Amino acid sequence: MNVIPTTIADVLILEPKVFGDERGFFFESYNDKVFQQAVGIEPHFVQDNHSFSRQGVVRGLHYQIQHPQGKLVRVARGEIFDVAVDLRRNSPSFGQWVGCVLNDHNKRQLWIPAGFAHGFAVLSPEAEVLYKATDYYAPSYERTLLWNDPAIGIDWSLTTTPLLSLKDQRGLPLAEAEVFDF
Repeated sequence: MNVIPTTIADVLILEPKVFGDERGFFFESYNDKVFQQAVGIEPHFVQDNHSFSRQGVVRGLHYQIQHPQGKLVRVARGEIFDVAVDLRRNSPSFGQWVGCVLNDHNKRQLWIPAGFAHGFAVLSPEAEVLYKATDYYAPSYERTLLWNDPAIGIDWSLTTTPLLSLKDQRGLPLAEAEVFDF
């Protein structure tokens, strides 16, 4: 596995070894031992999530103020621009974001540790996103950071008005959001 650092030290792009020929391809989307060696941590994934979205959808920026989730995100079909925002108050990168394109061709994955808000924009006509989480979904602790907060300044590179859920439309700006004290 190739590990690519991002501008935020704890968020990593992971490129698995892909074996392909005229029949198609094969790769290990997750191997606990390889992940631990590559990333240097020993996560305990407890939940797998799968979403389907159409082009122009923006999902997020979501996080859980208690039971925070680390996420390993990949795309099974289509293409997204995946984003993580550091919400760890004591971090040198607090309030900063990092993003990368994940798609079914590059097979890249984004490791987002606990303490970050996560979201993505769908760039292809459709996309199926799969991600592993290190804690269970806890709706009473879920929070939404405003996807277009100018204080964060995410460059989503959108060419149309995004399709947003009501929850995502009501996200809070960073200045009003609950954040993590670790």
